[in-house]
Amino acid sequence: MLLPLMLTSTAHAVERDQYKINPGDILEISVWGEEKLNKELRVLPDGSISFPLAGTLAIAGKSINAVQKELTQRLTQNLNEPEVNVAVKAVEGNMVYVIGQVNKPGNFIMYQPMDVMQILSLAGGLTTFAKTNDILVLRRSDKGPIAIRFKYGELEDGDNLDGNHRLQSGDVVVVP
Repeated sequence: MLLPLMLTSTAHAVERDQYKINPGDILEISVWGEEKLNKELRVLPDGSISFPLAGTLAIAGKSINAVQKELTQRLTQNLNEPEVNVAVKAVEGNMVYVIGQVNKPGNFIMYQPMDVMQILSLAGGLTTFAKTNDILVLRRSDKGPIAIRFKYGELEDGDNLDGNHRLQSGDVVVVP
């Protein structure tokens, strides 16, 4: 299944709204007129891929357009005006983990943007022993690991709706 690019009215918004590639994702890369350069590749755990005539590229966190542009630039050294297409075939790296007092703990692929309530629903909801207002979302950031508090009980009552945080790939939801 190939995922379409999301287009909006401004160039800045296009880049911001595009899916960012994650380790574990599967990409389909083709170069028009160069059948030997049509490849299906899984992004390695370090966030890189290796592509013939282009070498190793660090692509995790980049948009599809950015990867396509970088591949085109690198291939230009060996090919005359290469026409490169990059598509995400599977978002297997867009994973969130749920542990603790839920009915079905585990890892879940996010095929669409998701928030904490949605992922808890996929995990079968909370058990009767869950501490509903002590839930944490653990996230790695450029500044180091952070913990985001999530108060299920408040949202359940219709309060603090802004507290239903959008999840990012790699987040761990901990339900004590």
